[in-house]
Amino acid sequence: MEQKLKPGWSYRLKLAAIVLTLLSLTAFSGWGIYAVPAPVVDRMLEADLRKEATQLGKQVTSHLKDVQATFQTGFVGGHDQEFLELLPATSDIYRFKLFNADGRVFWSSRSSDLGSVNSKPYFDTVIKQGNIYYKHEEKPLSEVEDFDGDAIHASGPQTRHVAEIYTPIIRDGRFLGAIEFYSDITDVRNLFIDRVRLSLFILSTVALLAFSVVTLVVFRSNRRQVQSLRGRAAKERELMDEQLRLAREVRLLGELNEWLQSSRSLDELFDMVSRFMTHILPESEGSVYVYSNSRDVLDGCASWNGGTHKSHIHPEGCWGLRRGRTYEFGASEIDFVCEHAEPHDGRPYFCFPILAHGETVGLLHLRALEGRDKCFHKSRKLAQLCAEQISMAIANVRMRDQLHDQSVRDPLTGLFNRRHMTETLRKSISRSQQTGAPLSLIAVDVDHFKKFNDTHGHDAGDMVLRAVGSAMEQECDRDEIACRIGGEEFMLILPDNTQEDAMTRAEQLRQAVEGITVRYGEKSLPRITISVGVANYPAHGTMPQDLMRSADDALYEAKDKGRNQVQVAGKIDPSSGRGDQTGVTTPSIAKISAKS
Repeated sequence: MEQKLKPGWSYRLKLAAIVLTLLSLTAFSGWGIYAVPAPVVDRMLEADLRKEATQLGKQVTSHLKDVQATFQTGFVGGHDQEFLELLPATSDIYRFKLFNADGRVFWSSRSSDLGSVNSKPYFDTVIKQGNIYYKHEEKPLSEVEDFDGDAIHASGPQTRHVAEIYTPIIRDGRFLGAIEFYSDITDVRNLFIDRVRLSLFILSTVALLAFSVVTLVVFRSNRRQVQSLRGRAAKERELMDEQLRLAREVRLLGELNEWLQSSRSLDELFDMVSRFMTHILPESEGSVYVYSNSRDVLDGCASWNGGTHKSHIHPEGCWGLRRGRTYEFGASEIDFVCEHAEPHDGRPYFCFPILAHGETVGLLHLRALEGRDKCFHKSRKLAQLCAEQISMAIANVRMRDQLHDQSVRDPLTGLFNRRHMTETLRKSISRSQQTGAPLSLIAVDVDHFKKFNDTHGHDAGDMVLRAVGSAMEQECDRDEIACRIGGEEFMLILPDNTQEDAMTRAEQLRQAVEGITVRYGEKSLPRITISVGVANYPAHGTMPQDLMRSADDALYEAKDKGRNQVQVAGKIDPSSGRGDQTGVTTPSIAKISAKS
């Protein structure tokens, strides 16, 4: 016989089912809060550490004097040694090693690693194939730098999470070696895990509360009330999402401005732009162009989010630049495609002229990603703010470069000035002291320059100085610099040049100047000649002022002997290799003369 439930029991059973469901969800969410974050955070950290290791690898190789020679020979010079020792203090790594192609450690921040060989299979199968290898494991405190004995024996965790990343070094398709970085990620890992757990806890709590409210409303309210509550909740979520989005955009714009203002070069600036724009405008791909010095074309500088940029574009090929304001393709019934946007697939795009101090300096081009057209159109205001930030940063970098160039350059000849020459000579002497590399100094003076000014005028004299400066600049190679130290006096700093090399270079310069023809008006000026003095470190001085004085003394000796010739300071003692500072002229074999 079928039994019927008493009134009220049906409601109680449903309520019990709801309570059981809530308990089950609570238990499941609690398990997820503690089980899910760690793997997720580890994957996020791995991705970030791989990128950071790539950047650190580039930083190390860019500072090494000769990357290929260093990894092939295993020899690290003094300058490179200083940089490598300072790297852990200026980055998040606490230890790193340099491997040659055979897996042998030839340099390490921990001396006990030297000479060890990595024979693990991944070194051949992963690293030698040009791929980054990442390993995360827990290590005892005793194996991690920056932990003293008290920390090791104190209570608390005795292990640290350490990430080891191998970055291969490839040059011209050849595997030269690898760099292994050690990073202690314990603190940041725990911080992120705690934050993720807190976020999951909040989201779980909110979800459970929302589920309870919605469930009770379903049982106690009619369909219209439920729909009204759902609509209100959707609007609140949209409002919250909008507020969170605006807060995030403001924060990212502030960070972008701070980083861009601290950039030291345009290359560094555009690298920052690429990284930030990926996060600020994720719904679009983009690129940046900047006017070349000639102002006839724009050079492609950076792109992001799958976008590409051309090497050069013409300003007439962009409707935004031609019309002097932002151009939005896809906002009108009739649109025209910019030349630099070809080939075009119909997706909407923006062209923002980048202005600095009222002058157009470049172009910011943004194109919607596939299926993101609606979000892309809403981002116009934010993109405009980004363009303004970029324009101010470009103006600041260029102004800083111009001011620096003006402070070290002679305005007439474009050569370096005396201040820069003294500073460079001091650094060159310090380098020679450390490495034993030769160093020579050449002093140059234009013969009878006063006659040029008195006979033909100061404009003609300036043309003569420019011609001599141009000849000296053409003689420079690598780290060699030409300077005008005042009037008609010039100097050449020649690192890695012996006295014999400098004498040969000086004679080549003298002949080059002698062969110059300077036209002033409708006539040619008289032949230009120079007197040259050569000094060598350390034979003729170990201090900048001593070396300059020796070169000047040799220069005056060349003038006393009739001008238009090369003289070497002092007399070289073959037995000691030191200079005799008695002012004796060089042997005849060292005198290179071409008197007119």
